[in-house]
Amino acid sequence: MTGLVIKLAPNERMLINGAVIENGDRRTRISILTPNANLLRLRDAIHPDDADTPVKRMCCLAQMVLAGDADVAETRQSLIRGIEQLSQVFSDEDSRRILDMASRAVLADEVYQALRSLRTLLPREERLFAVQRP
Repeated sequence: MTGLVIKLAPNERMLINGAVIENGDRRTRISILTPNANLLRLRDAIHPDDADTPVKRMCCLAQMVLAGDADVAETRQSLIRGIEQLSQVFSDEDSRRILDMASRAVLADEVYQALRSLRTLLPREERLFAVQRP
């Protein structure tokens, strides 16, 4: 059997193709057999009110697509523009590689993969903001 296997903690919530799924009181494994299903662990989600930095805003935008609240075709240009703007700040080779992966994923309509890439920049962004504060 192929597909994606998701392990859910007790009472963990997940968004699958726009539907919120809540696990029971035991640990569970779920196999997702549908290719290109939109998945988002709600514990990893960034609330729109908390999207107060450029990387968080891009993650939130990608999450909206995964939640079905925004269309990928309509959001693609905003994501690409935001990733290009981030590349002006994240100039190290590793960050550029991550941004390139995110950009390619958006262009291929693989928004989940773009979100995964962008999330890896969150700690770096936090460090940048910490350095700028007196």
